[in-house]
Amino acid sequence: MTMPLTREEAWSLLRQYNQETFHLQHALTVESVMRWYAEKLGYANDSLDWGMVGLLHDIDFEQYPDQHCIKAAEILKSAGAGDDLIHAVCSHGYGLTCDVKPEHPMEKVLFAVDELTGLIGAAAKMRPSQSVQDMELSSLKKKFKDKKFAAGCSRDVIKKGAEMLDWSLDELMEQTIFAMRSCEQRIQEEMKKISA
Repeated sequence: MTMPLTREEAWSLLRQYNQETFHLQHALTVESVMRWYAEKLGYANDSLDWGMVGLLHDIDFEQYPDQHCIKAAEILKSAGAGDDLIHAVCSHGYGLTCDVKPEHPMEKVLFAVDELTGLIGAAAKMRPSQSVQDMELSSLKKKFKDKKFAAGCSRDVIKKGAEMLDWSLDELMEQTIFAMRSCEQRIQEEMKKISA
């Protein structure tokens, strides 16, 4: 993958278009989860690229929610991003806001974990520990079945993502809990710096 942007430049670009702490935390979470999956799935050499796609995937959502995954292409192109990065970012809107199909394993993982990280994050906030560290798959599955819980997180997208990867829903959920455990503390520290 051609990555003309550095991680610092990507973060700075994201901050130009995103001010809400919720969106920044989501971007950092998806970045870290994507890097975790890159390592796990045999793409360790590309983990920075996977992370960059995760970091920038919602760059247009805060300011242009009606043009999500469409405006992103414009923003990223003008910042000097390559076509492969743009394709990867836009592909998580496949069948929802655009017709860019996830083809590479990285794109399929992004499609699968974007909504799921939101659901896991919301479920963690309901726990006494307020953490994913002690979250079990069984408790997440209960939240997944409760349509009223975190209603904005599309269960259909999560299921479709698991299918794209040829994984069971349980496998996708459990692995993503592990991925979020690995970065939870670091992201909390990063968010404290942003809020300071």
